[in-house]
This record gives sequence, structure tokens and C-alpha cells, in this order.
Amino acid sequence: MSVHIGAKPYVCSLCNKSFSSTVSLHKHKTCVHNNRRPHECPYCGMRFNRKSGFNIHVRIHTGAKPYSCGHCSDRFTQYHKLRTHLLRSHNEGTCFTCHICQKKFSYSSQIKRHLLSHEGVRPYFCSECPRRFYTSSGLKAHQRVHSDIKHFCCGSCGKYFKYKGSVQTHFKSCSVYQGFSLIDFDKTDVLNKLFSDT
Repeated sequence: MSVHIGAKPYVCSLCNKSFSSTVSLHKHKTCVHNNRRPHECPYCGMRFNRKSGFNIHVRIHTGAKPYSCGHCSDRFTQYHKLRTHLLRSHNEGTCFTCHICQKKFSYSSQIKRHLLSHEGVRPYFCSECPRRFYTSSGLKAHQRVHSDIKHFCCGSCGKYFKYKGSVQTHFKSCSVYQGFSLIDFDKTDVLNKLFSDT
């Protein structure tokens, strides 16, 4: 019932974000506040707490584009990119237009986030410094500056890094030194792991 009336009575005890159901709250806590990341990319060592995020990421390395446009030959790695393409290129789908700058969005959540930039509202603040952010994802990315946690692992030597770019730069020299390269990975093996139930 609370979903239909817009009520969000379930509050995260860690960040005070509100949710309309206990299921949404649990999913939030698992995805945002849990440091456990069991899914590791065999190409770059990046780790993920959800298999869905892992699957999307690996497509960067394999080149897989499972979502195709019915109007043209364009293909996409993610459904939301296809939806945006259909809206912008073929005028198909629901459109949310910013009344200030006329920019178009394919999801209502995107325009809500965008409108914050016009209003100057930055509701997400860092507890370690005075910086504020428009989105929770912007805050999360910033918080790595203050943390010693290293989520990104080199698939060649096992060394961990704080930033994705750092492990990618390291991997280029480390893989050559270790006698490996990105093309040495067996894509068939990776795809089998992607769609297995584990």
C-alpha cells in the first residue's frame, strides 16, 4: 500500500535513505553498505557485489551487445542504453523533458536527478569533509578518497587498488611482465561463468 501512496516508512539506519518496502531497504543495504564483493572480473580484477553488475561489466571486455534496435543496426550492452537510443533516434518511448533546458530523459529518476543540478540542491554530503553531491553515486565515488578499502584487484598478480583506472593502468604493465595479455583469456570460459547459477 505504501508504494502506491508514495510513503517511504522504512529508513536505512546507516545513511537515513527512505524506502517504501522492507524488500527495497534490504536490497539497498546489501548493495550499498555491504563490502562483500564475490564476483570478480577475470579481465581487469574489478569486483562486484551483484551478479547483474558483474554481467554488465564483463560485456565491456567481451564486446557482447545483446540488446538490438528494431529500427536500425545499432546494438547495446544494456537495456537502458537501447531505451535511450529509441527515444532520441527514433522518437519511440516515453520522454521526460526538463522544463528549464529542454534536455530529454527516458526515465523519471533521471530527470529528478537532473533537476537537482538546476536547483543547486546537493542533498548528499561527505561525513569526512565539507563536499556535497547531487547524487548518492557521486558521494560514493568521492568517499574512496577517504577510505583505505581497495576493491579493484589485478587479475594477473593479485595486487589491490582503490580506483578502477589504477588497476587498469597497472594491469597493462603487470600482464606484460607476467607474460599474460588481455587476449590470453578464454572468452568462452568467461561466458560460461557469466551465465552459471553461482
